[in-house]
Amino acid sequence: MKNFKTIDPQDLTTREVHKILLNAVTPRPIALASTIDKNGNVNLSPFSYFNVFSAAPPILVFSPANRVTDNSRKDTLENILETKEVVINLVDFSLVEPTSLSSVYYERGIDEFLKSGLTKITSKKVLPPRVSESPISFECKVNEVISLGNNGGAGNLIVSEIVMMHINKQLLTLNGDIDPLKLNLVARMGGNYYLNVKSENLFEIQKPIGVNAIGVDKLPNHANKSDILTKNDLARLANIETLPKKAQIKKFIESYEIEKITSLANENEKVILNHKKVKEYLDKNDLESAVLTLFSI
Repeated sequence: MKNFKTIDPQDLTTREVHKILLNAVTPRPIALASTIDKNGNVNLSPFSYFNVFSAAPPILVFSPANRVTDNSRKDTLENILETKEVVINLVDFSLVEPTSLSSVYYERGIDEFLKSGLTKITSKKVLPPRVSESPISFECKVNEVISLGNNGGAGNLIVSEIVMMHINKQLLTLNGDIDPLKLNLVARMGGNYYLNVKSENLFEIQKPIGVNAIGVDKLPNHANKSDILTKNDLARLANIETLPKKAQIKKFIESYEIEKITSLANENEKVILNHKKVKEYLDKNDLESAVLTLFSI
């Protein structure tokens, strides 16, 4: 396709591939990993190759990559290979600068807690301390370390099983759930950029109903050719269990003055006005009226 630049990673240097991936795969959650070596030296370092992969058992995975410059291994990986334990601390906006500072390549044995100004707090089940200022921390036993290659830039998957969780009570709702509107986490973008997940930027999407959702292919043909309704709009309209009944549509047309649109002789004008009305209902989060309007012609 003319609008796409197609690239074979084999044609690029590792540094070039690394740059593309960091700029493309965003936003990425940040794991601020605290570890300890066999001599008791503590290390703290952030990683944005990180996510959750299982609930039973509860598994987090992050990946300290071998340094591209000299293929050396990071202290976090060395410590984990020695002790098989890690605390994964989440990063909110109040911690973003100390987190960035902890990523400096200090000599092995240097305590990044001291360098970053963050506070140690004793863990319950593992030796590495957790970050007191972190909104949520996970104490983990490392089940497996999977090397993805031998060259600089190769990742090392740290499969970490959660054995203890610490959640700031201020983040909890009355029923004990984590309130996403209060969890002001920071995500990693490309270059020097981060994303501040502010509550005003959050939005909700109703989860698909399930196997009975009708799907976009069951919408009227004119909907899929629309210049007004977006792919997001079509997916919302298709997230219903059954097609509306003819009696429902007829009653809706009579009650909501949609008849002015359905009675138009010009088919193109009828479709355009119909889609505008559908869009209006969707913007008001009135899915039922939007669906009935769409099926009225």
